[in-house]
Amino acid sequence: MDDLLITGNDAFMIDQLKQTLHRHFKLKDLGVMKYFLGMEVSREDDGIVINQRKYALELINDMSLSGARPVITLFEQNLKFTTKEYDDFIAKQSGGVDTVKDPLMKDPTKYKRLVGRLLYLTITRPDICFAINHVSQFMKQPKKSHYQAAIRIVRYIKSNPGEGLFMIRNNELEMKAYCDSDWASCIINRRSVTGYCVKLGKSLISWRSRKQKIVSRSSSESEYRVMADTIAELMWLKGLLVKLGVKIDQPMKLFRDNEAALHIAANPIYHERTKHIEIDCHLVREQLQNK
Repeated sequence: MDDLLITGNDAFMIDQLKQTLHRHFKLKDLGVMKYFLGMEVSREDDGIVINQRKYALELINDMSLSGARPVITLFEQNLKFTTKEYDDFIAKQSGGVDTVKDPLMKDPTKYKRLVGRLLYLTITRPDICFAINHVSQFMKQPKKSHYQAAIRIVRYIKSNPGEGLFMIRNNELEMKAYCDSDWASCIINRRSVTGYCVKLGKSLISWRSRKQKIVSRSSSESEYRVMADTIAELMWLKGLLVKLGVKIDQPMKLFRDNEAALHIAANPIYHERTKHIEIDCHLVREQLQNK
């Protein structure tokens, strides 16, 4: 282990832990965190700013994009990415299609390394989470279009490399979560893409974007699955905050925009439309009743 970050609400216990570790290992105490594993932390009067500016600038320079023009969007509008297997299937159905325009990369290592470095940026950049999750699906057989999309993400980062998170000092101890899903949005296997974010007061503390593991037969089913995932994340975060000495007294709030899912949460009677998501229904309703 090269780097260790110690946190807690008791300064005396932190000092004791550092002394105990120092007796067994050679340690160098760098004091209050300012730079840790590529993350830069600066303290202001009204809160803490966390970003990965130095890491982002190094990525831009390594990709030889220092002189490239920045872009303000992550993807081109209505752009859909496909795999080679999907293209071959469409070619058989249509009687042949020209795949020379979008060939496979001869050396996929270059693509894998770039996407891996971009994934690390999602620690402090929720704005690129969906896009990087999308391009990371093609690591096995990346095509030229996939690599160009990853390069465009780097150009987007170049428009504001210092973008990050702001943790407000005098914050409200109220947990809020927002979730949504894009039903059957993947043209390859028709799985839904879901995402959520969690705020503690006005500070963003958790977020995720991913493709669902199974195909949802309705938009309500897709919406309910992301609700269940978000509730599980809320319960885990609440337990973590308790261990850090932060008690959440107010009920946690979950926001979403699907009327069908809201009606199912309030209706105790199951029918054919909800049998296949009965476990998720039980989880959501149980936590709703427990406030």
